[in-house]
Order: sequence, then C-alpha cells, then structure tokens
Amino acid sequence: MSHPFLIKEIALQAGLGTATVDRVLNGRAHVREHTRRRVEQAIRELEKQQLTMATSGRKLVIDVVVEAPRRFADEIRDALEDIVPGLHPAIFRPRFLMQETMTTAQVVDALRAIARRGSHGVFLKARDVPEIAQAIADLKQREIPVVTMFTDIPASERIAYAGLDNRVGGATAAYLIGHSLGKHAGNVLVTMSNERFRGEEQREASFRATLRERYAHLDLIDASGGQGLDAETEERVRQAVGAGQKITAVYSMGGGNAAILRALKAVNQHPKCFIGHDLDRENVQLLHGREITAVLYHDLRQDMRCACQHVMSFHKLLPASAVSASSSVVVVTPENIPREVDERFGGCR
Repeated sequence: MSHPFLIKEIALQAGLGTATVDRVLNGRAHVREHTRRRVEQAIRELEKQQLTMATSGRKLVIDVVVEAPRRFADEIRDALEDIVPGLHPAIFRPRFLMQETMTTAQVVDALRAIARRGSHGVFLKARDVPEIAQAIADLKQREIPVVTMFTDIPASERIAYAGLDNRVGGATAAYLIGHSLGKHAGNVLVTMSNERFRGEEQREASFRATLRERYAHLDLIDASGGQGLDAETEERVRQAVGAGQKITAVYSMGGGNAAILRALKAVNQHPKCFIGHDLDRENVQLLHGREITAVLYHDLRQDMRCACQHVMSFHKLLPASAVSASSSVVVVTPENIPREVDERFGGCR
C-alpha cells in the first residue's frame, strides 16, 4: 500500500495502534477487513489534508461522529474539509465515523473508543438519549470537548451546539404552508427521520404549535420513522396515506423527499406545497424540477466553522468573543438557489 506518511501518523488518523497499521501496510495475516478499510480511509484523509494544510500551527485531531443519510453526511464532510484550511492558528485533522443508522450502543462504543485513544474534540450528530449524554460526560472528564451538530443533546455536558435554530425552522415551515393553502382546510403530511433526534423533534413541536395557533383548519398526518432513508420513508408514507386521505401539503423534516413524492404519486396525490430541509444534491434537483416548493437552508460551512471555533476556544487558541454564530434559516426556492451550491452539484438540471 503505497503512501508518503509515517506509520504513527496513519495510526493517529485511523485511531489504531502502530503495530496494527504496520500489519495492514505489509499485508500480513490475521487482519480484519474493517481494520484494513480504516487504514485505507486514514491514508485518503491524510492525502486530502496534505493538499490543504498549512505548514505551521497547532494540530487538533477532531472526531466527527454522525448518524445521517449518506447524502447529508457527505455534505457535512465536504463543508468541514472546505473550511479547515482557513482556521488559523489551528490545523484541524478530522477523523470521520459516518453511518446512515447507528444504534445507541454503537454510538456509545465509538465515543468510548475516542476517549481511550484521545482526541482534541468531537463533533457529534446523534440521538438525544441518556446513554449518549453519559458518554459525553465521560469525554468531558478526559477534557475532550463535544460540540453537537444540527440536532442537540441539551441536557448533556457538550460545550456548544452548532446548527440552525430548529424552533425557527419549524415555525417558518408552518408559515409557508399556511400562507400557501390560505383558508382552505386540508391534511399536511409531516415526516421526521426519528423522534429521538432533538433537532427534528424541535422542528415538529414548533411547526405543530404554529399551525394550532394560526392555521387550526389544517390537520396533520404523521409518517415519521423512516430514518431519512428512501425505502423506509417511502413505505411509511404509503402506510400513512393508505386510507385515502387527501394530502394538500408536506413538511419533510428528515429528508427522503424523492421517496415521499414517489409514494404520493403512486396514490395520485399531488400536494400544493412541499417544504423540505437542506440543500443536498437531491433537493437541488427537486427544486429545479419544481417538484418541491422550498427548502429551509442553513449554511453548513458556517455551522462547521462555528463548531471548529468552539473547539479552538476550548484549547485557548481563540477568545470566546471571536466565536462566530451558527447559520440562520434561509428560505430557498427554485428562483434563488445559491450559485455556489448549484455549481457544486453541476447545475443538477
């Protein structure tokens, strides 16, 4: 396995011992396949960092632990890799653990492994459950700061949350749908990937409260629990609308929007208004095709910059007053897709 890096550099990036990395690099027996893949991924990450990293500054190894559909996880990775070259005086070296679904035990095991091998910080997108909150407390005892991203664990000992204001997001979606439908009664389909993700739960609670206060003539039909994955989300929607309810609008909090539209079209349902979250490739395509009305967008690069600055402040590399705020909610329609987003996805037309 050709590479220009020291074994100890690869071991640090992979979170493995030097002897294990040596066995992988030299093709020795008794190496597990997932261990070999971790070493290969570490080398790829080091190669990317070598292209962008400054030659001086304090190196901070950051573990990024994310449970999210691949389309969103890829956006998180790209956003972080885009902003780290400009984060002087620190040099960030991210290590990624990203899976579409993770059990609570898997997340806890990952955080415990980070605690054992050491890290300068953890960026975490995970469910708000007591076991994960306890793992965050254990990291704090080892002076490893945790920043929650996009979905918060507010009762934990994380040092900060980086991401959009989910309460504002839910209220904004309610306003857009209520204004679009006017005084006509109807059913609004709502989908969350999982109710244990605090960010989506906050969106849903705010959306529901705003509808109750201002648009009480609209009823909610819930199709949550698909984890933001296409097949699971499509099946949840099919089950929810199977009784023949007419869907006049959709608020998708957890993704899988193409799957939601397929399920609705299969029963000849064509909602007047469809609000989603995040400008990933799929949503940009749907906006261009005018299949969804609007996307509630927050600048992931700003959110990742905020997360990095919180860690820099923790390590006394940046005053707390210099930490930037997380991004705000922006309503994106087919007419105002940010140029840099469109260009990143090649137009998606």
